[in-house]
Amino acid sequence: MSLPDQQSPPVFHPEVQAPTQASRGVWLRRLLLTGISATVFLLCALLLVVVITENTGVRGAVLGALSASIAIGIVVPVFLWVDRMESEPARLMWFAFLWGALVSTLGAVVLNELGVAFFGGLQVDPAIAGPVFVAPLVEETLKGLGVLLIFLFARREFNGIVDGIVYAGIVGAGFAFVENILYLGTNYQEFGTEGLVGVFIVRCLVSPFIHPMFTVCFGLALGIIAYRRRLSSAFIPALGFVVAVFLHALWNFAAVSSDVRGFLTVYVLVQMPLFIAFLAILFWARRRETRLMREQLTGYGINGWFTPAEVAMLTSARERRRARAWARGAGGREAARAMEAFQDNATELAVARKHLERGDSPTIWAPREQELLRVVQQGRAAFAPQQPPQGMAGQGMPGPGMPPPQGMPQPPAGPPGSVGTGPHGMPQGPGRDPYRR
Repeated sequence: MSLPDQQSPPVFHPEVQAPTQASRGVWLRRLLLTGISATVFLLCALLLVVVITENTGVRGAVLGALSASIAIGIVVPVFLWVDRMESEPARLMWFAFLWGALVSTLGAVVLNELGVAFFGGLQVDPAIAGPVFVAPLVEETLKGLGVLLIFLFARREFNGIVDGIVYAGIVGAGFAFVENILYLGTNYQEFGTEGLVGVFIVRCLVSPFIHPMFTVCFGLALGIIAYRRRLSSAFIPALGFVVAVFLHALWNFAAVSSDVRGFLTVYVLVQMPLFIAFLAILFWARRRETRLMREQLTGYGINGWFTPAEVAMLTSARERRRARAWARGAGGREAARAMEAFQDNATELAVARKHLERGDSPTIWAPREQELLRVVQQGRAAFAPQQPPQGMAGQGMPGPGMPPPQGMPQPPAGPPGSVGTGPHGMPQGPGRDPYRR
């Protein structure tokens, strides 16, 4: 595809078929896993409804769920913000949330009771043993198992630090949601509105990120080995798990062994600095992923696979939103989906190049790169230039196939010694190394 003329903006061509990437075997495997997961989640949900209503009553359960939803409205958007440059598949995000909310919570209810009974037989105070020794180990194991399953069965999607943070955070958010329903409803049942408000302040307003923060320790560790892929890094997940259990135990110990003043002291001196460090990690991870994506896509742009305008759009969350909004205005929902697919495939292309540059399984990632280059070019055809513009749908929005905005440099003539013709009329293209700087 040659570089479009400056007077030819893209329009949506619905007759162009969107590229397909998943084979029938992949879809059947995905359908089977979805069916198994849905069955497990449904059974856990039914059992949890019984457990919760027995402990809280119907009114307490409803009030607890409404109150706990406020914390979810705080926590989940933060992890979606971290993930906005390389959005994870909705099916995996829902799996993470439901695993935390249903499987982990139900398992914790059962295993915590068994653990407390065990320590009770050892003449240990169950009021301390349960929260400090049993709950942290049980709950972090169950939450971490959900993250580990995604890591093992969705390796193509779990390929870096941000992925580990996001999946772990969503698992933790799901767990906290149902656990908060139990605590809020039980306190309402026993102490009325005053008990509900007190627990709501502590769990939903003061510490809504506690469970996600613990689980992120393990998810971050898995993300590191997903990125590095070295045997020398194999100990990192174990270290992340130990840190998660320790921080969880420290938090619970402060809650059960201190009065209000002691708890606030621990919160200010220990938990607040940890929370600030947690936020710093989120900001760092997001900026790091944006930088890596810009570096990889710029390399493709130098070799003619993207225009400078496309690179600018693909490496900015704001410009991505504007591009999708333009597409929706130009061609409706179908066009918006096509634009989103173009953006997602370009992001996956940057991930594939990252692995190739580090020498990770070239027999896997080199064909993946070629396939993504194909679907990116095929997807761009849906936005081929047509008539002279009056701006892009009146917005002047640069999208796939658009010429660079005024003042942005034109694509170079190609690297010295390159051969062939690339997708923008540059000396580079399929069948050769698509990425030489």
